[in-house]
Amino acid sequence: MIPTWLSLLCLFIAQVFPEAQPADLYVEVPENYGGNFPLYLTKLPLPPEETEGEIVLSGNPGVAAEGPFAVDPESGFLLVTRALDREEQAEYRLQVTLETEDGHVLWGAQPVLVRVKDENDQVPRFSQSIYTFQLSQGTRPGIPFLFLEASDEDEPGTANSDLRFYILNQAPAWPSPDMFQLQPRLGALALSPEGSTSLDRAAGGPYQLLVQVKDMGDQASGHQATATVHVSIVENTWVPLDPVHLAENLKVPYPHHFAQVHWSGGDVHYHLESQPPGPFDVDAEGKLYVTEELDREAQAEFLLQVQARNARAEDYTEPLELRVVVTDENDNAPVCPLRDSPISVPELSPPGTEVTQLLAEDMDAPGSPNSHVVYQLLSPEPEEGAEGRAFELDFTSGSVTLGDAPLRAGQNILLRVMAADRGGAEGSLSSTCEVAVTITDINDHAPEFATSQIEPVSLPEDAEPGTLVATLMATDADLEPAFRLMDFAIEAGDVEGTFGLDWEPNSSHVQLRLLKNLSYEAASSYKLVVVVRNVAELVGPGSGPGATATVTVLVERLVLPPKLGQESYEASVPVNTPAGSLLLTIQPSDPISSPVRFSLVNDSEGWLCIKEVSGEVHTARPLQGAQPGDMYTVLVEAQYEDEPTLSTSASLVIRFLKAPSARAPALNPVPTRHLCTPRQDHGVVISGPSEDPDLADGHGPYSFALGPNPTVQRDWHLQALNGSHAYLTLALHWVEPREHVVPVVVSHNARMWQLQLRVVVCRCNVEGQCMRKVGRMKGMPTKLSAVGILVGTLMAIGIFLILIFTHLTLARKKDLDQPVDSVPLKAAV
Repeated sequence: MIPTWLSLLCLFIAQVFPEAQPADLYVEVPENYGGNFPLYLTKLPLPPEETEGEIVLSGNPGVAAEGPFAVDPESGFLLVTRALDREEQAEYRLQVTLETEDGHVLWGAQPVLVRVKDENDQVPRFSQSIYTFQLSQGTRPGIPFLFLEASDEDEPGTANSDLRFYILNQAPAWPSPDMFQLQPRLGALALSPEGSTSLDRAAGGPYQLLVQVKDMGDQASGHQATATVHVSIVENTWVPLDPVHLAENLKVPYPHHFAQVHWSGGDVHYHLESQPPGPFDVDAEGKLYVTEELDREAQAEFLLQVQARNARAEDYTEPLELRVVVTDENDNAPVCPLRDSPISVPELSPPGTEVTQLLAEDMDAPGSPNSHVVYQLLSPEPEEGAEGRAFELDFTSGSVTLGDAPLRAGQNILLRVMAADRGGAEGSLSSTCEVAVTITDINDHAPEFATSQIEPVSLPEDAEPGTLVATLMATDADLEPAFRLMDFAIEAGDVEGTFGLDWEPNSSHVQLRLLKNLSYEAASSYKLVVVVRNVAELVGPGSGPGATATVTVLVERLVLPPKLGQESYEASVPVNTPAGSLLLTIQPSDPISSPVRFSLVNDSEGWLCIKEVSGEVHTARPLQGAQPGDMYTVLVEAQYEDEPTLSTSASLVIRFLKAPSARAPALNPVPTRHLCTPRQDHGVVISGPSEDPDLADGHGPYSFALGPNPTVQRDWHLQALNGSHAYLTLALHWVEPREHVVPVVVSHNARMWQLQLRVVVCRCNVEGQCMRKVGRMKGMPTKLSAVGILVGTLMAIGIFLILIFTHLTLARKKDLDQPVDSVPLKAAV
């Protein structure tokens, strides 16, 4: 006996580790085994022998323990006790366990699948022993008309159940022994090509076919069975049909039968197709139906095709075609096409001009009375007292033309026309067509100015270009904005282009503006003729007198006061400057203008005087009372000699400097410098005294100024760099090339010194530097010495050549004087 604890442990392990269950065991047993029994099948994977327990074999529900299977407890082999029949049961599912007496499982369960291996022990059988079929003439070859059916109870998918069909005999064998063909695998019986061409009811038939079915596929062995097929030949009734006419909107019960087809052979299935798709159907007897009302306007004709098919949806023969024509009835009223925009008719168009042509569409049959449309004008009606109508309508064509009544630009008219079918006869259908007509404007009015004469306009001579002179207004009676676009031009009175016109493209007014400076001497007045024209081409008569306007402009002479070279002047003088000293010169900016007279205003101290013509300012008397560092301001007034009322003034500021001491500080020597003209970005640096105790004590920097000579102040510019240096440059773009002496006044703490600076102005080359004359290089020959050397060389060459030719002449003469025999012969080579 197995200890209890061991049994419990085995049971626990089996429950905790279900994945340890053994895999399926597969066993195959031959069907109808004819050997000895029991037949050992396979050894079971039982646990070791020391494991005690009872082997339990269980199986399919209904299989008793004393069934065909058992387990040998000694060897552990699974065995079968009797022969098995696969057709009775094809497989058995068993399981083997090792259990205790009280039912606890010690091992297993071990699944075992037993399959019964098939053998060819079943004979195939036809579904019928005798087949009867009617075959119609006209059946296409190769199209099966009968499908033979047979079965075999052997295992499906094996050679034992692989069936093949054959024709063993055909009676009669006339007109061809192979009138039929049978597909071996499908059992599909059909006419052969020979049978289809020679089939005739008077020539043969009925036919009796002996057919066979055999298993084992294409192998020679196998079980067989036979059947008989009776085939009768019938006349072909698959004939074309005449076209069918069906009325649209037919009020009958649906589906409505209207035709029938018939295939005289057996096992037929009818199929119908419609082009285009329509409401048609066919039943199993070949009756054709329409399933709903037809609408000729939607589809006037259908082409139906009916096929006679076998069970596999294969056509026995070509399909029959049937044309269905839908007949018309007057169910549609005429309809006028919608217009997206009104019809435009230019004003002043002559009578008879075609406005439009109404083309009402009637969906009824074309060419029939149902689609014969006529027209009638409903509106607009002629106005009272008007002669004729504004529009005329043709009764049959629907053409709308202009009548005798005039139309105005901008009118919007709605034409209402009735369109009726059936020629307007009783029972006709009608509808109303509406056509919007707009009378468009044409450019038949020329623009005109509101005023043809503009009062004289006075302009000062110094009026700035762009000054508004006058504004002219113009009008155009046309309605179309494009026809009111105007173009303005000065036609006469402005040869030099002194004036111009300014206007917006869609504006009706134009501005006359000054473009150039006026000159009273050149022209004291202008008489400008301005014309206005349409931008678009004008229809009808041209522009009239209103398209022209005259503007008179008077130029006011302007005399300006004289203008000085500077707005203010400054001069620095020591307080001990003697009377009569020249301080500076005042000059007008335009020396070519009328003569100018100068005078001083509010010279309260009487220290200064100015020459009336030259503008030179001098000290009138000693500067008594003036203190260094003070400033004295007077006004210089300038007026024309011939126009005393026109005057201008500038301020003159005198800065008083400390009287120079007896010892002037030493100024740094400034060497002669070169500057080129036209003016470049170069200059001369000037420095203050090298030793100045005041500057060292912190009493302030030096100041630099040009001398009072007006020419110097005009040609040169002096700029302070810092407290001890200044920078001198050309003030004009061009200064005469030569050596210039520039006086520079240096002042410091009311002391003043004058420095004479020598500057050589030369012409600039392309590199912005002075162009200087290049002298003869030292040691180089002059032109005269070069010519002498050349002549001497030529003479030496000539003498040398004369000597050579003389020597050659004497040598030849000596050779001629010798006898011939004394002349040696040349050696032969």
